[in-house]
Parts: sequence; C-alpha cells; structure tokens
Amino acid sequence: MALRLKLLATSAAILFFGNSMAQEIGLELYTFRNQIPKDIPGSFKMIKEMGFREIEGGGTYGMSMDDYKKLLASNGLTMISVGADFDKLDKDPQSVVENAKAFGAKYVVCFWIPHDGSNFTIDDTKRAVEVFSRAGKLLRENGFSFCYHMHGYEFRPYEGGTLFDYLIKNVSPQDVNFEMDVFWVKNPGQDPVALLKKYPNRFPLMHLKDRKPGTENNQNGTADDDSNVVLGTGDVGIAVIMKEAKRAGVKHYFIEDESSTSVQQVPLSLHRKFKDWNVRLMNHIGR
Repeated sequence: MALRLKLLATSAAILFFGNSMAQEIGLELYTFRNQIPKDIPGSFKMIKEMGFREIEGGGTYGMSMDDYKKLLASNGLTMISVGADFDKLDKDPQSVVENAKAFGAKYVVCFWIPHDGSNFTIDDTKRAVEVFSRAGKLLRENGFSFCYHMHGYEFRPYEGGTLFDYLIKNVSPQDVNFEMDVFWVKNPGQDPVALLKKYPNRFPLMHLKDRKPGTENNQNGTADDDSNVVLGTGDVGIAVIMKEAKRAGVKHYFIEDESSTSVQQVPLSLHRKFKDWNVRLMNHIGR
C-alpha cells in the first residue's frame, strides 16, 4: 500500500488510451477554488503530488506575480491558459494581452458571455462574434491563441442549427477557437463526439468532467456542483470522447471537478482503471 501511494504521489498525470501515445492531463485550478485560498503553498504542493504539471488558471490569489510564478516553478507547474473576462476583452483587450504575457501562458480563454438570466439570444451571440473576433486578432498578433469555453446555453436552436453553430461559423479559426468542456456539451443534450467530428481542429483545449447518471439536461448553463463525478463513472462517455479528441486536434486537457469532494475525486479520476478507459501510471520518479 505504501509503495502504491508513493507511485500515485510521484507519477505524472498521464493517460494511456489503448495503443495510442500517452497524453498528459492538466488541472483547471477552479477545481480547488475552496482549498487554495486557505493554504496556497500547501494546495500547490498537493497539486504537484497528484502528478499535475500543466494548469489552467488566471489569478494569483493575492500574491505578487513574481512570487506566484516562483511558487508554480517550485512545484513544476506550467500555466498553459489563463481566463479573461468578456468585458475586459471588449473594453481593454490590451490588458488581457499583458496579463497573458505576465503568466507566460499560450492560451487565453473566456468562460462566459454576458446575457440576461437564462435568456441567451442571437443578439448576445452576434455581440460575442464581434468582441471575440477583435480581441482574438489582437491576441494572435501578440503570440497568443484565444478560445471560448461553452457552458451549454449556446446550444439553443437557431435557423436549423444552434446558436453555437452560428458562433463558430462566424469567427475566423485564425483568431477564435474553443475549449470544449465535455460536461457542458452533454448537459444541454449535445454529443461531444459528434461536435468534435463536426468541427475538427476547432477545440485545441478540453475540460474533462463527468456527470452523475440521471442528471436532467438543461440549456441554461447551470448544474448542481455535486453532479460532477469521478471520470469514467458518469454518463458523459469520457473514453470515447478521448479517442476522438486526439483525432480532432485537441492539444491540452484539463480535469475540472466542481464538486464539494474534488480533493477525493481527482486522484480517482487520474489513477483508477476502467474497463474501456485505462488510466495508468507512467514512471516519472526521479525526473
């Protein structure tokens, strides 16, 4: 048991799928939003010991940027992508550029399009097209890639398709791409695999998250946090998604577990073995 725990604590977060090449899995820091502010050094040590090396975030938890980056470096963590507020992208996109530079990130992600309650409309979508296109162009010119992370409300019907179809078809893939959160594609009743096949090479980033079986679908972008379950035990179909994701051009994967038991669930998501989705440990001891 002691040897197994040591392996879990010192092995990298690597997933193997059949005979395909190993894929490193990162962490969305929102997963530990309740733990990090209470013990910043201890939380990042925990993240390191879980085996993560790539993270997605955006804040410094009250630390100076220099001190925060030193903390990440001391734990072997690389910030792949950082979040950006829609209004900042609209009114001060240069500040978004500077923030991404400060973190040394490759990607900038917007996680929400402002709208009135649960009433997301074509006008909201058209505004997003304009804001994302303008900010995405500036980010590209400064060496960054911009992505939008869907939350489910974008899949409302529109002209024989969905509002998401309108969004993705009206932005340039040079300037705007997407981060697929597989939970938030499943939750409004969509199929993540079908979406990857429909729009290959438009999802360079992916959030891995599973959903408790029996959870009711909705198109409002809302769900009980504790409907997040250990990867491979829910109804999202993680194994099939991962096989297609590699073919579809996904470059970085981040576990995001919004549940109240994320500290307990994330290690299980990383290291448990499933019948058709083998999660194995790659020996990185001594690296």
